[in-house]
Amino acid sequence: MEKKSSDLDCKGSSNNLWLVKVPKYMSNKWMTVEDGEVGTLKINRRPGAPKPEVIFSLKEDLAQRDDGKGCSEAPREHKFVLSGTAGQPMGVFSQTSGSAADEAGSSSNGALALEGKVAHRVDCRPVGGEHYMKLKRLQVLDAITPMRTTMALDRAVTNNYKPVANHPNNLEVERRKKEDGKRARADPEKVQEMLFSAFEKHQYYNIKDLVEITKQPIQYLKEVLKEIATYNLKAPHKNTWELKPEYRHYKGGETPMEQT
Repeated sequence: MEKKSSDLDCKGSSNNLWLVKVPKYMSNKWMTVEDGEVGTLKINRRPGAPKPEVIFSLKEDLAQRDDGKGCSEAPREHKFVLSGTAGQPMGVFSQTSGSAADEAGSSSNGALALEGKVAHRVDCRPVGGEHYMKLKRLQVLDAITPMRTTMALDRAVTNNYKPVANHPNNLEVERRKKEDGKRARADPEKVQEMLFSAFEKHQYYNIKDLVEITKQPIQYLKEVLKEIATYNLKAPHKNTWELKPEYRHYKGGETPMEQT
């Protein structure tokens, strides 16, 4: 399938643009405007001054509009502080989408255009005043408001989880511990006979299986095992027990040294 290519429109490459950093509340205000004017910009060039004085005035009805983020009244007057780009080349690109891109015959991703190069970095700073101080006060109150709060209940909640003294899983663990403690210790010779009988069927066992076979307390069983078996610490039979070589017996009278 042939892939359509989109050319870059460089007609605006000679335009000098400003890269403006605005406060979050102003960005939220601008996002509520689909199309139209958001404010006015005044540039005062003073004789002898290295940089002009730039004042931005937010549109009055936009400043008082609720942006849905908790800000209903925002400062109107803002000062633009200009600075250079520190030798860093930057450009502004745009992408046409929707019907405009289809009419232009471009790909589904839209037509790309270079709008200009960044000539100045600009910080948009509010001018101190009544609206600004009110905004900062609301921001501080919002920051210190806890995300979670406690509340007193008039009656017990019965349609949700109820508190229990102990969970079923914990009760099962305690029951097993009690049963393990109640197990009577058999004579070491009797336990060894059960172990030898088990090792005739399999060469390797973990401790849980041996506890089930012998019905002995785990600590007592380990003491007996240390006399006739060894504990493997390396793969491939890690964390398992096997008989010591002198206690191993194989079919046909074979010895461990004769096994291949």
